[in-house]
Amino acid sequence: MRMRWVVALLMFVANVSMAAQPSNNVVDAHGVVDGNVPGWAIHTVSPGGWTKDCCTYASAIGVNYVLYQGDWTGKPDRVIVLNVWPSKLPSLDVELQDDRKHYLQVDPAGTVAAYPVKNPSMACQGVMYTGSDHVNDVVVFCDPGKAAGIRYSWSMTVGQGDPQSQAALDAFKQVVEHSTYAKFVPAPGSTSKAATH
Repeated sequence: MRMRWVVALLMFVANVSMAAQPSNNVVDAHGVVDGNVPGWAIHTVSPGGWTKDCCTYASAIGVNYVLYQGDWTGKPDRVIVLNVWPSKLPSLDVELQDDRKHYLQVDPAGTVAAYPVKNPSMACQGVMYTGSDHVNDVVVFCDPGKAAGIRYSWSMTVGQGDPQSQAALDAFKQVVEHSTYAKFVPAPGSTSKAATH
C-alpha cells in the first residue's frame, strides 16, 4: 500500500513539474506602448511541427509573427501571418468591409465567403477570398475590445487544389481559435522597444 502511495506521489510531482515547463508550442507575440495604444500581447498555440518566427522572416516582411512548415521559401503559401494595428475604424464589421472592398478592387473576378470561427475569448470574424488567380486567402479579424486599442488578424494563403490545403486550414483555425489577448507590461528595467517570441 505504501509503495502505491509513493508511486502515485512521484507521478503527481512529475506531472506538476511537466505542467510548469513552458510548452514549445506556445506563441507569444507582443508590442510595447505606442502613443495612445497600450502594450499588447497575443498568445496562441502553434500546430505541432510548425516553425515560429517573430524576428527574422516576420520582421523582414513587415508583420508581427509568422508560422510555417519546412524551410522558409519567401512565398506566402501555407504561412500563417499575424498582423496587429491600432484600431481606428469604428467596428470589426467595418474592418471586414474595408478589407473586402480592397480585395475586390484588386481582383474584381474574385469571390468572398464567410469563414466561420469560434474564439471564446473575443469577437472574431473570418472571410475566405477565392481569387481568379487560383489562390485562396483566408483572413480572420479579431477585436479584443476598445480598451486594448488594437485589432489584429491572422491570415494565410493556400493554392486552389493544393493537396495540403485542408490540413493547413485546420492548423490555421486552431491558431485563430486559441488566440487570446492580454495587456503587455514590460519587465522593470527593460529597454526593449518591442519584443516577440
